[in-house]
Amino acid sequence: MHSAAQEATAQPSSLSVKPQSALFSGDGVWLGAIVPKRWAKRAVTRNLIKRQIYNVACRYEALFPVAAHVVRLRAGFDRQKFMSAASDQLKKAVSMEIDQLFSKALETTPKVLP
Repeated sequence: MHSAAQEATAQPSSLSVKPQSALFSGDGVWLGAIVPKRWAKRAVTRNLIKRQIYNVACRYEALFPVAAHVVRLRAGFDRQKFMSAASDQLKKAVSMEIDQLFSKALETTPKVLP
């Protein structure tokens, strides 16, 4: 999982340079999911994995700091073990793995005290 805090835009040093706008408008937690074809060959499987990432992220959204976060699949799910992309077995496996990823990410996230 990768994260990038939102930064304030810098004022231009000369009048000929346009000020840069923020990449993400508004404060909040932004989440993206990347599932390469290399690790999940079928589009059905890639879409299921992305949906699972977003569903699990809803449970953790309030715990994450305000930033843009990207979840990237780095290993494949064996097609021999998970024959159907719509199987409950695949949904549970993906959900458990994402749960572990978010829990681990929250442990390493620095806490901001009020």
